[in-house]
Amino acid sequence: LSSSLVSLYSEGELGRAAVRGCVQLALRYEPAARELHVHVLRCRALAEARRQRSDPYIKTYLLPDKSSHGKRKTTVRKRSLDPVFNETLKYKLEKTDLQGRTLHLSVWHHDSLGRNLFLGEVEIALGTWDWANTGPEWFNLQPRVSSPGHRWGEQAVLTRLLPAGVGLPPTGELHIWVKGAQSLAPLRRGTVDAFVQCYVLPDDSKASRQKTRVVKRSLDPLFNHTMVYDGFQAKDLAEACAEFTLWHREAFAKRPLGGIRLSLGTGEGRGRGTGAPAGRPGRDGRRVSAGSSYGLPVAWMDSTAEERGVWGRLLAQPGRWVEALLPLRTD
Repeated sequence: LSSSLVSLYSEGELGRAAVRGCVQLALRYEPAARELHVHVLRCRALAEARRQRSDPYIKTYLLPDKSSHGKRKTTVRKRSLDPVFNETLKYKLEKTDLQGRTLHLSVWHHDSLGRNLFLGEVEIALGTWDWANTGPEWFNLQPRVSSPGHRWGEQAVLTRLLPAGVGLPPTGELHIWVKGAQSLAPLRRGTVDAFVQCYVLPDDSKASRQKTRVVKRSLDPLFNHTMVYDGFQAKDLAEACAEFTLWHREAFAKRPLGGIRLSLGTGEGRGRGTGAPAGRPGRDGRRVSAGSSYGLPVAWMDSTAEERGVWGRLLAQPGRWVEALLPLRTD
């Protein structure tokens, strides 16, 4: 969602390989440095991305943090199905913060055009890990897990369209009532300082941006914030997308947590209802157009089946509130 939100699988992809092979790694917590060290030693018998070759590298996250701040990568090893990395990826955090964290490690083939191929993954629950065990261990690579296994919470929102007419606004208005969010994934010390930001695309200017207040130290923040966008008719909203992004406010920065997109979803993903990004990677590794707005190709018309249903009811029931509780996504 937007260019600032990332995904575990945000790499552009050539396709899928039959996952096989294993990875050897060792975990150690260094109390003096207050760091988790993930020592990635090697992989064995990886799938072939091309004829008898792959150019593998490894990427890690400490779930539930899927932001760019939490991503670590090894260097790429060229032309090897049995690559040796011998690299240590480090995370700065207190040992008590390892409770509830999961190490997500994925192996990728690096393509020169940026269209990378998923080769397998491993997840290790750190809350139950034996920290006396600092020796290397082998882990079998697994196919990609389905996204419902990593739910990032839900957002409650109501929308209504007030059409132009007698006793109504001279121009139509889109009313958005951001009620709150629930079951958010905890960040530092088990809490989140959350706020919601909204744009009605294709207008991504500062004038289009509206925000809620920050609700501190809550995994179930209640905003009760109403936003009004004027000058809209039903035909305009058929070409538009209300994008909501949820953020964690830090002292001098903000961190994306997820979001939703309400639209009619004109992209390639329409009708699949998978919640996966509709766009495919282009030659530069970026996603190509997921749909169109006013006849122009856009990447943000990729709403899931649930999100499309909300927008459709909004257009079909002018003047009435349409309420929804939707899962946050990070794609």
